[in-house]
Amino acid sequence: MNFNIESIETGKRHLPPRIVLLGTPKVGKTTFACGAPNPIVIPIKGEEGSDDLDVPRFPVVTSLLDLMAALQTLAEQAHTFETVIIDSSSTLEPLVWDHTIANAEAIKGAKPKSIERVGGGYAKGYIAALNHWAQIIECLDYLRNNKNMTSIVIGHVIVKQFNDPMCDPYDQFMWSIHHKAAASFMRWADSVLFAKFESFVSSTTEGEKKIRKATGAGNRNLYTQERPAHPGGGRGVYGRLPYQMDLTWQAFAEAIWGVE
Repeated sequence: MNFNIESIETGKRHLPPRIVLLGTPKVGKTTFACGAPNPIVIPIKGEEGSDDLDVPRFPVVTSLLDLMAALQTLAEQAHTFETVIIDSSSTLEPLVWDHTIANAEAIKGAKPKSIERVGGGYAKGYIAALNHWAQIIECLDYLRNNKNMTSIVIGHVIVKQFNDPMCDPYDQFMWSIHHKAAASFMRWADSVLFAKFESFVSSTTEGEKKIRKATGAGNRNLYTQERPAHPGGGRGVYGRLPYQMDLTWQAFAEAIWGVE
């Protein structure tokens, strides 16, 4: 690339968003993502979220090479899709690990049997896998910059204890993939969203026993900002969205229009 004074640009750039959508099971993550403009789903083996939706989808991905082929198809062939959805990163991770293991150097004449043994252990396998995650990110960015496509990467969550150095430990919803891969996608994303059923806790006293019960009406909420209990956040307009809204693409889009 030729860098000179004439190559300098000013003004805002309006590019499609790169979205990470995390959430609890069966809350409607895929339904939300498929509400985006002209979506195409890349279903990963083990996910069935789009099966009941009338949306275009690739054949089920059963290897990392399958995923790269699907992304290459979108990059090289003419189409009218505006949003690419990877459903999901959580089921994709074992495929990334399988590819990493298959391409690892043999140790003492034998291939490693697990991601933990790649490179002799000491987390080297997870670091090696980051190269493949980076290739996926690079492909999504190509689609953004050259095909004007929004990217939505869906992920499941688990509850783990977080050791906050500024206060007592507490439980937190965390992305279910390895923390190094999660950190890469968090840095990449323009918007990190979290979806969950709305719930309330009430307390009653029976004799000397205090009983706490969780209730809810089944409302599905989308959270756009980070809180101690869950991930979230965004840059630019996506960092100025209301904290909570209904879990629908229409509500999300209207919130963006309201703050732009």
